[in-house]
Amino acid sequence: MKDVVSTRLRRVYVWELPVRVYHWLNVLAILALCVTGYLIGAPPAVQSNAEASHRYLFGTIRFIHFAAAYIFFFNFIFRIYWGFVGNKYADWKNFIPTNKAFFKDMWDVIRIDILLQKNKEHMAVGHNKLAGFIYFLTFIVFLVQCITGFALYADMSTWWFADMWVPVARLFGEDFNLRNWHHAAMWFFIVFAIIHVYLVFFHDYVEARGEASSMSGGWKFIEDDAWEEEKKEEAVFKRAKRSKQKRVAKTEK
Repeated sequence: MKDVVSTRLRRVYVWELPVRVYHWLNVLAILALCVTGYLIGAPPAVQSNAEASHRYLFGTIRFIHFAAAYIFFFNFIFRIYWGFVGNKYADWKNFIPTNKAFFKDMWDVIRIDILLQKNKEHMAVGHNKLAGFIYFLTFIVFLVQCITGFALYADMSTWWFADMWVPVARLFGEDFNLRNWHHAAMWFFIVFAIIHVYLVFFHDYVEARGEASSMSGGWKFIEDDAWEEEKKEEAVFKRAKRSKQKRVAKTEK
């Protein structure tokens, strides 16, 4: 009988409540936007003897799309804000390459997850660097989706908020090109969601650190030695944050 090695696991609070609320709001908003957006782009032929004004089906679809768009946009703005005030796992530095170590870490993840290099393990309590960088690219697509969507909406809106995006949207061309960019971004989100869900369950199965449940409860589970290292990194992060807050306070005086 083989010996069973027992490893003590420690709980680490990774995803704060605002990050989890952002995540699930984003899921619902993108789901509503993709379904209604597809129907707007390829409207179904509905056979009915009733007056169109009595049914108002397409008006309801468009209203859901516009309401979800505002939730999506302001939720996105909030996530940018939380990248500066949240814990170290939500910090903006996890998403933008700022040094050589970031790129090295990305390459390590590619070798293990994509090239399937054996006898290697990559430890990342929050997002690994490759995932963080892909999220950064996804945030750019978020912005493109918002710009093109509000610019298209501006043709039928009298609100200044929608109109302010029109000059920026001209970089993408006229309405035909705007719609193509907007439609392409929708398919990007669909493909991204499929890959994202697969990788979450893949890492949850392979690493057994609570990857899937962490976005509900906020906690992950790591080994003792990794936990000690995380404590040191957390202390460094908090000291740097306090130092920055003190500098900002002195500047404001």
